Amino acid sequence: MTASAEAADLDEGLWCYRMKDLCDATGLPRQAIHFYIQQGLLPSGRKTGRNMAWYTEEHLERLHLIKKLQHERFLPLKAIKALFDGEDGVFSPRQHAFLAGVKERLAESLKTSEDRSPTLTPAEIADKTGIDSEDVERAFELGLVGGARSNGSLRIAAADVWIFEVFGKVRSLGFTPDLGFRVEDMALYQDAITTLLNEEVRLISSRLSELPPEKVATMIEEVVPILDRYIMRLHSTKIREFFANVL
Repeated sequence: MTASAEAADLDEGLWCYRMKDLCDATGLPRQAIHFYIQQGLLPSGRKTGRNMAWYTEEHLERLHLIKKLQHERFLPLKAIKALFDGEDGVFSPRQHAFLAGVKERLAESLKTSEDRSPTLTPAEIADKTGIDSEDVERAFELGLVGGARSNGSLRIAAADVWIFEVFGKVRSLGFTPDLGFRVEDMALYQDAITTLLNEEVRLISSRLSELPPEKVATMIEEVVPILDRYIMRLHSTKIREFFANVL
């Protein structure tokens, strides 16, 4: 059976794009699309052979959205994935409407700025923070920070520079590559906080959705600083408890 015949047999033409078609339509390289699939940003294609898979219009639309969020709003890939996880059935339409209402009433300090366009090159960030530009590149590849490539040149959202400032301070204390500490280790904390946030939002949307959005927004604004202090102190307490119990 030819490739075109296979495509026609797949749900009456629903699966109609090859990887090459996705690349041509979006301008994204094959490696980037495979990475999005690996990271859970894009569903897998339907394989019809060892090196052949077909994709749908939904895949193409999702790729255009990923490109828009990453290249125009400079959102980190991990933030994009969290957004998609919410869109892909985690919240009901009613919960979405409730959360949107809360968002509109939140204080500006808790809203993500729509303008993430101010950007810096890896070299500029390295000069500001004292870390290597290669670490900046790697953080972008891992989806830890937002940015975009243009003509082969990477630019990182200036709003994410604080992450490298923290990383630089940690490295200056002796947590160096020679001892095996790398930028990948920072993903541990982002993943933990993302998991925590997803559970917090689930609780809010399931338990507070009967309240007026303006009241919930006020509650969130007031509780976030308290919980931030709790998390920081709990982390320190757990470290002390661990070493106190070492035999």
